[in-house]
Amino acid sequence: MKEQDYHKDTVVIHEGYEDKLHHGSLAVPLYQTSTYSFDTAVQGENRFSGVEKGNIYSRLGNPTVHVLEERMTALENGGGTLAFGSGMAAVSSILVHLTKAGDHILCSRGIYGCTFGFLGILKEKYNITHDLIRMGNEEEIEQAIKPETVCIYIETPINPTMELVDLQAVMNVAERYGLRVVVDNTFSSPYLQNPIDFGVDFVLHSATKYINGHGDVIAGLLVGKDKEEMESIRMSVQKDYGGIISPFDAWLLIRGLKTLPVRMERHTSNAEKLIIYLKTQNLVEEVFYPFDQDNPQYEIAKRQMRAGGGLISFTIKGGKEGAQLFMDSLSLIKIAVSLGDAETLIQHPATMTHAVVPKEERIRMGITDSLLRLSVGLEYADDLIRDMKSAFSVMEAVPTE
Repeated sequence: MKEQDYHKDTVVIHEGYEDKLHHGSLAVPLYQTSTYSFDTAVQGENRFSGVEKGNIYSRLGNPTVHVLEERMTALENGGGTLAFGSGMAAVSSILVHLTKAGDHILCSRGIYGCTFGFLGILKEKYNITHDLIRMGNEEEIEQAIKPETVCIYIETPINPTMELVDLQAVMNVAERYGLRVVVDNTFSSPYLQNPIDFGVDFVLHSATKYINGHGDVIAGLLVGKDKEEMESIRMSVQKDYGGIISPFDAWLLIRGLKTLPVRMERHTSNAEKLIIYLKTQNLVEEVFYPFDQDNPQYEIAKRQMRAGGGLISFTIKGGKEGAQLFMDSLSLIKIAVSLGDAETLIQHPATMTHAVVPKEERIRMGITDSLLRLSVGLEYADDLIRDMKSAFSVMEAVPTE
């Protein structure tokens, strides 16, 4: 199947799989095997040398994993995909591929806490330095480039502030300076944003989130625009670091992907209803969402995203104590990290996902003690609003000095 012949809603169900080659099985089979037999010793030799294509060992490739990789390549308009055992395995693998000792990475000022931690490891062990900047415009990006800069690593929307980075502005600078660009596209999913369309070299996902959608898999995906380079990464960094995905987890992701379009539409519609409610609450100071027309980055959002998605961040009165009281007063909405699940989840970034980031750096990122991140699920929106209304009532009943 050629992906350009079908809409993405169809691609998520059919791409990369031909049932006639698998005894007519409508569902993608689970090839739960570690190794594969060869017809002859010469065939084994030819496969290891690359003369003949075929399966060798599941760390190097697996039929179930292959379907997932083909499907993601089509969804992100890329050249090739690698599936990993976690989102951080994808993050670390691409940064290892792009850098050497003494290099410099330019990052968006907000990044996932464990990505921040990995950058610290690179700096401590290999003197691979990094800077986190706002990337508000091309001039600001250019001023931060150093002679040893080799790549730009960004999240957009940024976790957890929902701040956007203008992909076209980044690419304009990257092309002038010959820099590679990596985008963490976890918050949008390939259904809402395709950074490779802007010229980005690599897109990665914590597939644990929207790709899976059911909260029962840990996985990562890396999509590159160049097929040969992706195969080179497979046979070097991924093969030797060993951060592969299991066939069963790949099978679960394939199953989850089939409902990605309908899930993202429901996540988005629910989020839009909750934003309207949150903006009416006296205890809410600010609401951050890409497709909020009051958002100063709304025009950027419209240029590079199809919709705002299911993540909302907002600040609440009372600082850390107020934020924790609000969370503790919820019943339907669960206190949990992660996102993209059917269940609505809320967490406090300053003490949870970004606790590893020093306080001064967190403040520069916009991660204050009053900031909450809400992953809007698939429940009936009015039930979620009723749950938040109850929590706000508890807060209002608490005496203040």
